[in-house]
Amino acid sequence: MPQKDYPQTSDGRYFVSRAQLWRCTDPALSDSERRAAIKALMQARRAVQLAGTDAAAERNARAGVDIAKRSLGERGPVWWQDGAPDESGHHPQNSSYADWWSALDEAARVRGS
Repeated sequence: MPQKDYPQTSDGRYFVSRAQLWRCTDPALSDSERRAAIKALMQARRAVQLAGTDAAAERNARAGVDIAKRSLGERGPVWWQDGAPDESGHHPQNSSYADWWSALDEAARVRGS
């Protein structure tokens, strides 16, 4: 689960932040794989900040972010095997999770907004 208390779908595939579904980290990753990918992600995010106006450095840093997110299973091919599509970026109300979203209490929906 994400560090903040965002609502997470019951199947563990997504959490909701800023009124959008965001893919969770692949739960099949070993602890060492997950830690290494998170470390790479944090380093790449710092590199984006440090790039300043250097477009090439920013491009390279953003590529590093993408690689780390793919390693975590948060981008790229989905990590689940049942053929369900990736609904990242959708509002839960406009997804297959609409019933789940509407059943959440108001406080949980606010945390996801």
